[in-house]
Amino acid sequence: MQRRNLMKAAALAATLGMVASAGHAQDAEKKVIGVSIPSATHGFMGGLNWHAQDTIARLGKAYPNLEFVLATAGDAAKQVNDIEDMMATRNIDGLVVLPFESEPLTAPVKAVKEAGKFVTVVDRGLSEEGIEDLYVAGDNTAFGRVAGDYFKTHLPAGSKIVVLRGIPTTLDNERVEAFQKALGSDVEILDMQHGNWNRDDAFTVMQDYLSKYPKIDAVWAADDDMAIGVMEAIAAANRTDEMWVIGGAGMKEIVKRIMDGDKQLPVNVTYPPALISSAIEMTALRFVSNAPVTGRFIIGSQLITPENAAQFYYPDSPF
Repeated sequence: MQRRNLMKAAALAATLGMVASAGHAQDAEKKVIGVSIPSATHGFMGGLNWHAQDTIARLGKAYPNLEFVLATAGDAAKQVNDIEDMMATRNIDGLVVLPFESEPLTAPVKAVKEAGKFVTVVDRGLSEEGIEDLYVAGDNTAFGRVAGDYFKTHLPAGSKIVVLRGIPTTLDNERVEAFQKALGSDVEILDMQHGNWNRDDAFTVMQDYLSKYPKIDAVWAADDDMAIGVMEAIAAANRTDEMWVIGGAGMKEIVKRIMDGDKQLPVNVTYPPALISSAIEMTALRFVSNAPVTGRFIIGSQLITPENAAQFYYPDSPF
């Protein structure tokens, strides 16, 4: 009996030793993932920030060997500083970055990649191709094409429209080029200016359009925050009955108005802010599994109509 107990004790000690060693190994294998995104300057980014924080909290519990460093920036210069700080003071092993603007962030992100880190670029691509290991985004070409097809189908030849672009980025270029190609030549684009995906900027741009053009049949705002700013300007000018507006991204207030049959908002195009969750989750897999996560992961865009709007309405969502 005594010998048996001694053997059990030895086995237990060995097991505890193995657990301790495994614990030390896990500590030694701790990986740090930096997440750099724009601050919540508008509704879409507010939703994206919420999803980023929620995903980091959830993954931190699921994978104790992963540590996340989240930084938000209100301009490109701060985002560059954030990334450089992550490298210098936190020695990150991976970076998930949604560039505030493409051009200023290209060199800093390239430096992270050249240091041997895993790089995931989200949504707004860099100005140089091939830097990142993983690219996660909505389908920006489809986003523009779906909207352009709707304008072409629902406006008679000779109609006149105005367009609001986002911030100068590769994704904005992709959207606008696809929109113009789908639109064709029968509908005239009177003007195209940057509204920076910002409600106030869009209000100002639309005021300028309304003062310059006595006839506007429709507006492609290309973003739901900009669409709200556009509609406020149209209402202030008492021209609501003259034109309809299409935004994009599926903001719950916009989707609800489509559900209710608002004539000024006939449809919308999806572009979910939760794409940041896909990017962070896939980057985490790089460090906790053998799953291949390099390449491009593109989330499709769909047309939201009064008939299917209920499928895209999430009243408890932050966006």
